[in-house]
Amino acid sequence: MTAQDKATSDRVAHLAAIVLKRSAASKIEKELAASALAQHHTTKHTSAAIGKVAAHILGDAHACTEAKELAGSVLAQVRKLNKTLPQR
Repeated sequence: MTAQDKATSDRVAHLAAIVLKRSAASKIEKELAASALAQHHTTKHTSAAIGKVAAHILGDAHACTEAKELAGSVLAQVRKLNKTLPQR
């Protein structure tokens, strides 16, 4: 893993499991939790579509605290493919 790679921590994976078990969690919260778990101990990265889901959760006043923390973690793992930053 390089310095730029990010990984889902054990703590975040635990939060994801809590969200998935919660019957009151919305479909979108569960989708986000599933994405976080899929990235736990793997080299997978967040897709742009899940990044949009995470951004939605962060803006949702009704989303649970765990889902918002998952959203932050998932957003930190978005990999922008085929885009290079300009050289300084």
